[in-house]
Amino acid sequence: MPEGDLLIIELGAVVLGLAVVARLARRAGMPALPLYLLVGLALGDGGLLELPASTDFIEAGAEIGLILMLLMLGLEFSPQELVVNMRRSTLAGVVDLVLNFAPGLVAGFLLGFDPIIAVLLGGVTYSSSSGIVAKLLADLERIGNHETPVVLSVLVIEDLAMVLYLPIVTGVLLGGSALSTTIAVAVSLAAVLLTLVVAYLLGDRLSDFALSHSSEALLLTLLGVTLLIAGIADRINLSTAVGAFIVGVALSGDIVAHARDLLLPLRNLFAAAFFVFFGLQVDVRLIPDVAVVAAAIAAICVLTKLATGWVAAARAGIGTPGKVRAGAALVAHGEFSVVIAELGVGRESNLGALTAAYVIILTLAGALMYQFADTATFAVQRRRSRRTKA
Repeated sequence: MPEGDLLIIELGAVVLGLAVVARLARRAGMPALPLYLLVGLALGDGGLLELPASTDFIEAGAEIGLILMLLMLGLEFSPQELVVNMRRSTLAGVVDLVLNFAPGLVAGFLLGFDPIIAVLLGGVTYSSSSGIVAKLLADLERIGNHETPVVLSVLVIEDLAMVLYLPIVTGVLLGGSALSTTIAVAVSLAAVLLTLVVAYLLGDRLSDFALSHSSEALLLTLLGVTLLIAGIADRINLSTAVGAFIVGVALSGDIVAHARDLLLPLRNLFAAAFFVFFGLQVDVRLIPDVAVVAAAIAAICVLTKLATGWVAAARAGIGTPGKVRAGAALVAHGEFSVVIAELGVGRESNLGALTAAYVIILTLAGALMYQFADTATFAVQRRRSRRTKA
């Protein structure tokens, strides 16, 4: 069969399969994304089936999915709101770094990894998944919640921390000089600051310029600008997620509502590709050997992420249910953890499988914890009330 025909057949089968999964998830009252991840595992190395013709296409779709998820998340916030919330969340960002970098770093040394691999594992445990959180917020209709700006502020601080972290560890791994590493970090920081300043000062003008009465022209403009900025961000060692999020933040006014309506179907399609591709990257045959260690690290990080969300929400004056939701939202790990682990797989083969198992556990746990956070909080409060009355 010609490869082009096989590509179309594979994509059609995958999309139909995801449609079935989405329907089942909706009937069960749970987010579909953990199930998309399991579909990817079933179709990857060591799974039930493989996709020889469509993997590259799904990989490109996954990258677009991450960009669209963060673009639409950025549309919910103005530059002014972003700056205010980041100022409020500075302490939480420090707590996040201390609590969540340490488990991976300590585990790396206990497992006998060399120091740079231990530092990479610290990065794996530190960074939550902006893409997964964005999808959860949308699926569970919690974008308007009081704790959501706090959660996003913590995520933005994490992504900005990666601006420093990734060039440094990449330079060390490649044997780069201190000067070249410093220049890479300085360029990345300057790009972030410049983009934020432009968004803060010229956001309204940029939105008016981009707005069009033609839906076709507006859609192409939004996609073109976002992909261009995200690509440039990736080129200078800045996250594509940060680039896409800032584009969304920069837009304001009438264009926002039009952009949501146009981008939502595309976001849903490519977001599914994002989670499927993540599962495709994992060789499920390697997971049993590292599952126990990954589960232990994941259990610790569930507690540390819950503590981070609690502190961040408390600083913003949010009540107990919001504190629990904020912590649960930060549990899921994903794209950054995988990117960081890939840097060190050549020096430590177990790092890839360990990270994959860790991310799978926290993706599934995070999605379920965030969905049922209110139910768990209500049950605990009811038990305390009964004890007080007794």
